[in-house]
Amino acid sequence: MGSITAHFQSESPLHPAARAFLADAFDRGWADPTKIHEDSRQAAHLQNEAKEIFAARLGLKNDQVEFLADPAIGFHLGISGLITTDSTLFHAATDRSEVFAVAEGLSAKRLATSITGAIHYPKGGSDDVLAWQSANGETGIITAHPDEFIGRIFVDATASGDLIALPERWNTALWNSRSWQGPAGLGVFAVKDRSAWRNPLPHVDAARLNTGYSLPLAMASAIALEAFAREYQERQFALTAMNAQIREFLINEFNDVDIAGSLDSTLPHLLSFSFLYIDAQMLVSELDRRGFSIDSGSACNSSNMEPSHVLAAMGLLTHGNVRLNLHPQITEDDVASFLIALKEVVTELRA
Repeated sequence: MGSITAHFQSESPLHPAARAFLADAFDRGWADPTKIHEDSRQAAHLQNEAKEIFAARLGLKNDQVEFLADPAIGFHLGISGLITTDSTLFHAATDRSEVFAVAEGLSAKRLATSITGAIHYPKGGSDDVLAWQSANGETGIITAHPDEFIGRIFVDATASGDLIALPERWNTALWNSRSWQGPAGLGVFAVKDRSAWRNPLPHVDAARLNTGYSLPLAMASAIALEAFAREYQERQFALTAMNAQIREFLINEFNDVDIAGSLDSTLPHLLSFSFLYIDAQMLVSELDRRGFSIDSGSACNSSNMEPSHVLAAMGLLTHGNVRLNLHPQITEDDVASFLIALKEVVTELRA
């Protein structure tokens, strides 16, 4: 087994800026910020600082920001909190599985997705709810704003972070700290107008979400977001160039390969492609042996043995899939070395 040369997985090490701050955060942010003791007042001050950072970066007001210990629960909060007995939930066939889970038992309509990732949104009614994904985490495809939808809108920004602005008429929104190299175990949830939302979880005080999140993680995540946003802006041109280089290499060097989306329709750092006649598990293992960590959405490499519903919905190959995340720390040399290894492995597996 070779040493790791480059991490192209969706998970990444905690951002160095957050890691350096984390020990101090646990020392200073351990108290309950809702109490009146001195330590709690300091924790409340730190909580407000973190909320200010998130509000500024994500286009929110401070009082709209909530923290979640489990980002996945945000899908239930964001969608179920907007649903009424007269609502129909509209969601795309390429949405996350958490959206599908919330849709179970509701009046719901699944919207088809084209091979390019395009989705046609209905106008809907004033009581209807749309789950809108700003960018797909598997393919990186950016979704058009649902400007014609007249109902309430839940925004899934768990893959896009602060890279895509909220639509003008959003109601609830969810982000995942991991998308900006923040710590795991933290979601950022926002409600635009509390009068249009009800807390669907068992609660005593409807005005508060008692999710038991870690304040030190929230503080570290805020630091990571600021650092990641700065680095991403500095590296965006380079990331786009590397994405283009990989796409060109795939087209020129391989037959029978599907690439999800186009360079212009995807986030620069996310890329998904699939090879015909390739076993994804063997592909992942062989690249890992050569020092490259990648993700795959293929059935033979997933925990539930189901093929990627995203690729299937788009009509793309669901086997031999590779998903890359070009973190700002990825270099041109990393990509060049990866492409050499990819060519070797695919040639060997197809022999």
